[in-house]
Amino acid sequence: MRVIFTFVVQNYKVMNTLLWIIQGLLAGVFGYSGIMKSTQKRDKLVQIGQTGVANLSYPVIRFIGILEILGAISVVVPLATGIMPQLTAVSALGFTVIMIMAAPIHYKRHEYAAVAFNIFLLLASLGVTIFRFA
Repeated sequence: MRVIFTFVVQNYKVMNTLLWIIQGLLAGVFGYSGIMKSTQKRDKLVQIGQTGVANLSYPVIRFIGILEILGAISVVVPLATGIMPQLTAVSALGFTVIMIMAAPIHYKRHEYAAVAFNIFLLLASLGVTIFRFA
């Protein structure tokens, strides 16, 4: 762990740039997912690969979509503006929790590509959480 933090301190500009890129990726992925969940019917969502919503009610799907949109905004805007920048790490932590819950659902459905993508997003959001809290 000490090696990681030494790297971060020595290469702050590189790490900061990398974190901004990851935050942009998270904002794009969760923003798109949130918009789709907030506007599309369940059948359309399942058709485009968001199969985790297949057994959820519309109010729950819409609620998740709105939370994802808010998370996509707050993973970038607070740190960019300097207004409550700790919300960026909190949003990334929320994405981590979402991915922890999503991966088993896709695994049970034998959607291994989706599980791999969930794990990728989990690690990306966990990295943002750790390094933005640090």
